[in-house]
Amino acid sequence: MRMTNQKKILNDEVKRFNSFFDAPTLHKKLRSKNIGLATIYRFLNALEQEGSIHSFTCENRKIYSTDKTSHAHFRCERCGKSKHIRIKNIDFIKESLTEEICHFQIELMGICAECKKLNVILFG
Repeated sequence: MRMTNQKKILNDEVKRFNSFFDAPTLHKKLRSKNIGLATIYRFLNALEQEGSIHSFTCENRKIYSTDKTSHAHFRCERCGKSKHIRIKNIDFIKESLTEEICHFQIELMGICAECKKLNVILFG
């Protein structure tokens, strides 16, 4: 990718993120630079294709990270609440693959502690 002034501005700002971010957030940070949202999406897609950033889906939107290699949620089937969880070890998955894992996203479903407690109160 040829490094234009606009791409340098985008690249410098992306490097400042130390967690997940999305294109609209990046766009807001660069509002004074007059860089369009479509340009930002094209830039992020190019970075993703070259492997400089990873993308994940979170609450029906695409998020990016320069350093995070996993993204996992627990979603309650009763109340619909979702929370981010940290998965430190995926050796159990690696053992069944010959491929190398770069990054991953996992969505776990179940009953949260609050709904479980409410169920006990209501139904004994």
